[in-house]
Amino acid sequence: MTNELIDLAQKVSDALGPKNLMLAAAESCTGGGIAYTLTAIPGSGDWFDCGFVTYSNTAKNEMLDVPDAVIAQFGAVSEEVAAAMAAGAVANSNADIGVSTTGIAGPTGAVPGKPIGTVCFGWARGDHVHTERLVFPGDREAVREQAIAHALRGILRFVE
Repeated sequence: MTNELIDLAQKVSDALGPKNLMLAAAESCTGGGIAYTLTAIPGSGDWFDCGFVTYSNTAKNEMLDVPDAVIAQFGAVSEEVAAAMAAGAVANSNADIGVSTTGIAGPTGAVPGKPIGTVCFGWARGDHVHTERLVFPGDREAVREQAIAHALRGILRFVE
């Protein structure tokens, strides 16, 4: 784990802890990396509720209530699915805030309009959901690390 990720995780801790906010992560392409990074911080149990690693579409539907119709219409790698994942993480946990990632880390999986490195993010709190779609350079590990870092930075922006 890079120093940047540890620093970002500590900043998330510093932002959530004093506000008594709980976080849940819903991850696909990051494979639990957000949860792993955040729980590296001592005391994270005070503000990190749980993580969902929903790699398959079935898991997204069954664990996070992502509608099959949304996956069928927009594809698993879409802002619409990322939004539903983040909202589903909150709805299916004791968290106040949900973060989600769904993407194509590579080296295979690219489809027209969605190259390797495409990652969609979601952040949810109450009725407010924010999404973003980015394309990161590099190999599978680089894409995943950049996605984790961006998700953590997004939590900070979302909480402030």
